[in-house]
Amino acid sequence: MYNQQYGYYQYPLYYGNLPYGYAGTPSYWAYPAGTVYSYPPASNPVTQANLPGNLRDFGPDPFVININQASKVNQNYRTTLWTGPHLQVTLMSLNPGEDIGLEVHPTDDQFLRIEQGQGVVRMGKNKDRLDFVRNVHDDSAIMVPAGTWHNVTNTGSIPLKLYSIYAPPHHPFNTVHPTKADAMAAEEREQTGEGA
Repeated sequence: MYNQQYGYYQYPLYYGNLPYGYAGTPSYWAYPAGTVYSYPPASNPVTQANLPGNLRDFGPDPFVININQASKVNQNYRTTLWTGPHLQVTLMSLNPGEDIGLEVHPTDDQFLRIEQGQGVVRMGKNKDRLDFVRNVHDDSAIMVPAGTWHNVTNTGSIPLKLYSIYAPPHHPFNTVHPTKADAMAAEEREQTGEGA
């Protein structure tokens, strides 16, 4: 949909900033198809199978994606979507009753956003005293300061879909953990020095 007044297309979902329009406001024009990674229009729902190249780590190159759709189609417990030198985006999917697991990142701030489902987040400065407890659901944003113990649990009946942003990155480039057990095994190998 092109909007004459504001100068933008609804699809594709990627925009280039052009010189200011007649009203003195920025105009945006869609880049030609194929210039950047793009999703199909709403009439063609996104699935893991029809994503160009499937979900993988696209960092550190410039990249744009519909994060809501990518989060919902991710079937893995964890998939790194973009890893740069100072920031990392991961997609996560938690089955009903599953949790991320109690963890702390001493030097990494973390942002999580729920895209589907419902759950509960618990945080605290001490792993034995998680006194910050909030229910979370679709569109909830969670900020976890470095050094804060935290856990997110899926309390719903459908998979909890979310994405997480670490600053600085926390996982190796192109990390894919199909299950929580795979993630725990990889973290144990890293801690014992056996590699990922």
